[in-house]
Amino acid sequence: MNRRNAIKNFGLGAGATMVSPTNFAVKSTRSKKSILKIAHITDIHIRPEENAPERFLKCIKEVKNHNIDFFLNGGDTIYAADYDNISRERVNEQWGIWNELRSRFKEFEVFSCLGNHDMWWAAPNKNDSMYGKGYAVEQLGIKNRFYSFSRKGWHFVVLDSNNENAGSLDEEQRKWLEKDLDSLNKDTPVVVLSHYPILGVCTIIDGGNHTDSKYITDLFYKHSDKKFHCLSGHVHLLDSAVYNNAHYYCNGAVSGFWWEKGDANSAQKYWYRETPPGYAILELMEDGTLINTYHTY
Repeated sequence: MNRRNAIKNFGLGAGATMVSPTNFAVKSTRSKKSILKIAHITDIHIRPEENAPERFLKCIKEVKNHNIDFFLNGGDTIYAADYDNISRERVNEQWGIWNELRSRFKEFEVFSCLGNHDMWWAAPNKNDSMYGKGYAVEQLGIKNRFYSFSRKGWHFVVLDSNNENAGSLDEEQRKWLEKDLDSLNKDTPVVVLSHYPILGVCTIIDGGNHTDSKYITDLFYKHSDKKFHCLSGHVHLLDSAVYNNAHYYCNGAVSGFWWEKGDANSAQKYWYRETPPGYAILELMEDGTLINTYHTY
């Protein structure tokens, strides 16, 4: 049974409903009032080839129609800076395209996390201004590689999954996260944004799960008086799961098959396996529940 049929027949996690041939709604229990609407875009992998900039703008135009409050960007914003053969010019070309596109929806705040492809490790040395995470943080316009903020009673935690073990938190970040969660009141709803899935179903198929998911899920269980909703990308697949009453959503990829036509495993043109290119719209409710709907464009 393929993953698309599994979603239709079994309703993974919080429940999944096919709402059109290519649109998926993954829903928690709806409350009476939505207080925030957010777009989750991830794995944009922007580059000049494959008409990617124009196609991305089409996506943003559709997102705007949802009357959102702000964006969460799940990383891998640029196509790739992390390989040994990537030149300085290629890195700047990709970030230049991103910054131009970002100016087209500058009326919205965008809270981003780092993806594994966003950092240039091939700089001549670690003192180079473009080396590693610092330059990616600067290009994304975020205040740190990990951070948190709050809106209308909801707390948002943005993690850096890119550490010594791919898909993990470093010790500094663990201490910060523990302190950040300790500061929250009981019943605070929390949205956690990471690039790698903290806990996924699709990672059984393709890999890419956080390597320290036991530590993170144990920490969430310690704070089980709060309501956790975790968003990720990285694997370009769509799923949902619930563990210890924390909800986990892997929300596909804006770029689908990296803007390309796909391969023998693609269910349709431009899809990665059974997941089409798309974005998620999140409705955050006054009672701390969340509705996660995946849209194609």
